[in-house]
Amino acid sequence: QVQLVESGGGSVQAGGSLRLSCAASGEIPRFNVMGWYRQTPEKQRELVGTISTGNVTNYVDGGKGRFAISRDNAKNTVTLQMNSLRPEDTAVYYCNLKSYGGIYVNYWGQGTQVTVSS
Repeated sequence: QVQLVESGGGSVQAGGSLRLSCAASGEIPRFNVMGWYRQTPEKQRELVGTISTGNVTNYVDGGKGRFAISRDNAKNTVTLQMNSLRPEDTAVYYCNLKSYGGIYVNYWGQGTQVTVSS
């Protein structure tokens, strides 16, 4: 079992920044991908940014150049720095951890609200 604890959500004005953090604990797979997804009532959940144990990253198209994801493998934490935020970034953001190269597991955080006002 893996637990994901999220922090850093909140409200900002357009053009502002937020930093989301997620800490994983429990039986964490040796090889995994951690990151953030977001969801609104009007749109299905989409990938925002992920990073593997080997530091391979992936970003939503609209986030490239604005978002940066990093991780600390020793602490099992992942951080998403979001700059130049836009109202369309408003969503509930969920931390995620997936395994690879072994038994498949998939864990989600509770979600944290990000609101960007114009």
